[in-house]
Amino acid sequence: MTPLEQRLRRQFAISGPITLADYWAQCLFDADHGYYTTRVPIGAAGDFTTAPEISQMFGELIAAWWLATARQNGKSGVHLVEIGPGRGTLMADMTRTLARLDPTLKAGLTIHMVETSPRLTELQHEKLAGCGFDIHWHTSLATLPETPLGIIANELFDAIPVRALVKHGGKWMEQAIAVGENDELQFVLIPVSLTPSILPGSHETQVEGAVYEYAPAREGFMADLSNRLHQHGGFGLFIDYGHAKSSFGDTVQAMKDHKFVNVLSTPGEADITSHVDFESLANIAKSQGLTAAPLLEQGEFLSRLGIEHRAESLALNHPSLRDTFETACERLTGATQMGKLFKVLAIASRGLELPGFDKSS
Repeated sequence: MTPLEQRLRRQFAISGPITLADYWAQCLFDADHGYYTTRVPIGAAGDFTTAPEISQMFGELIAAWWLATARQNGKSGVHLVEIGPGRGTLMADMTRTLARLDPTLKAGLTIHMVETSPRLTELQHEKLAGCGFDIHWHTSLATLPETPLGIIANELFDAIPVRALVKHGGKWMEQAIAVGENDELQFVLIPVSLTPSILPGSHETQVEGAVYEYAPAREGFMADLSNRLHQHGGFGLFIDYGHAKSSFGDTVQAMKDHKFVNVLSTPGEADITSHVDFESLANIAKSQGLTAAPLLEQGEFLSRLGIEHRAESLALNHPSLRDTFETACERLTGATQMGKLFKVLAIASRGLELPGFDKSS
């Protein structure tokens, strides 16, 4: 039994079941026993691998896109922001690429890292030491400067907790966690008060047991980001796995040692995520006065940025690593790998163009 489970059991004994969202938040972000606050989850020695850890090509292309977007819109004073920077790998590749593309950026570009984990912040400091850029760390959006921002976030929204609504007995109830008769943690259903507008239009025709993952925390975070961009200008690029249209389905999952595990088995010692509802996020951005480009799959986005050409260039310069670059390219873009499951959402303040995307809406 993990230390966090022991504390959760005391909580259950006092107040009864807690919602999935509350359980998820404690598992990931508890100050003493949370998954992200106490360990380094990313990489071969961690529990999962992200795109920047697969290949330098990912960060290089994101950097080139970021610079082209800032320049195309005349935003020479825009600040670069990464939210949820992990081990700092993406930003390390981006700063190296930005310095190569325009050496003057070291003196003119300010970078901001938004990170809640003290352990990951340490690693980011180590990885970015000596990069030559002016970098500031923040634990929340509140301390970001009131200037035009160019925001990058890779696998951010999937870790923000969702509420799971389940159709039971013709009514919608909320999924919660409690201690069962076998003394194991188990899912239970509790009454919930909600307005029908929260659910997609087809909710009345859903069968018994249907699940809708409602994400008010994700929507609130996107609203805060969008409001900043609306007030001060700028753009954002968000890459995550999920679905293009709001839909029903149970997608909550836990991962430990690069394998899927029971969400309730080791509280605080496994990552918990779910698919991102990109239609909802885009609608939030639009409601805050921004434009949102039509969603792209990651494979299509990276291909538009020239990942195949970059892989070939690297292979020509390093022939012995050709297989490595080709395999990485396939992992990032392949339809059965990350290419289709991962989506790319770009948003911007009115009037800004988003290179590589079709016309914004």
